[in-house]
Amino acid sequence: MKLGNAPCSWGVFYPTGNTITAEGYLDAVARAEYRLTELGPLGFMGQDPVWIAEALKSRGLEPAGACHVHTLADPASKPALIADLHRWGRLLSALGAPTLVLMDESEWYPPAHPGRVDRTGWQTAISMIRDAHQMMADQYGIALYIHPHVGTCIEREDQINRLLDETDVAVCFDTGHHAFWDQDVLSYMDQIWNRIRMVHLKNVDPQVRARVLQGDLGVNASFAAGVMSPLMQGAVDIPAVVRKMVSKGYDGFCIVEQDLAEGAGSSPEDLAARNLTFLHSVMAD
Repeated sequence: MKLGNAPCSWGVFYPTGNTITAEGYLDAVARAEYRLTELGPLGFMGQDPVWIAEALKSRGLEPAGACHVHTLADPASKPALIADLHRWGRLLSALGAPTLVLMDESEWYPPAHPGRVDRTGWQTAISMIRDAHQMMADQYGIALYIHPHVGTCIEREDQINRLLDETDVAVCFDTGHHAFWDQDVLSYMDQIWNRIRMVHLKNVDPQVRARVLQGDLGVNASFAAGVMSPLMQGAVDIPAVVRKMVSKGYDGFCIVEQDLAEGAGSSPEDLAARNLTFLHSVMAD
């Protein structure tokens, strides 16, 4: 498998207003000894493929595609999605990076009802996904995968199953987001293995998760509280996940993501390096 990291591990969720620049991020992820990286939100690294390619190459990095967030259940937002997909398609094609991950926008939903959509909202999301999948394949030769994500309309197993039944799209499977609702990561990976084309590796703090499941902590607040723990510390059996991928001959991208808790005692670079060291030790066993 091809191990990489992503700007979100440094708290980069938007193209501007970040505490780290694109150059600073690339320096840091290379120092942490990763050799693959996602590109972050659209615009974070600019739109010049020549600059991006040189910035990556000079640091010994390769692009592992990109991840794009969009309000999939909002029909008024479709023109914006199409415009963004064209920008991604041109950029990724020029970089020779044939992968784009698409996920729903959790911040669009009311905090009291994260990810809740009616029948019309679901049909809107499915229509956008189908059109985006077809467009990227036909016009740019880019494989588009869907990322089930906490707080969105595609997060629980029944929703993922419905997505897979109603579309031909494959998924970027996220171990942390799947385990957030105490769903069985290993069992579900077996169930949908032929539709998994990319993996995001995360872990979940069982104590923080328990507060969410009990209704004592909101979904959004749980991230600041540290619900996504370092790989070696959480409820997900990451070594078993890695062994499963190895046994199945998985050779695709495996992106490590580390959401930062408020007041975290370690820097993003240190956490990224520790996660990679842990994975190397697991793979060496």
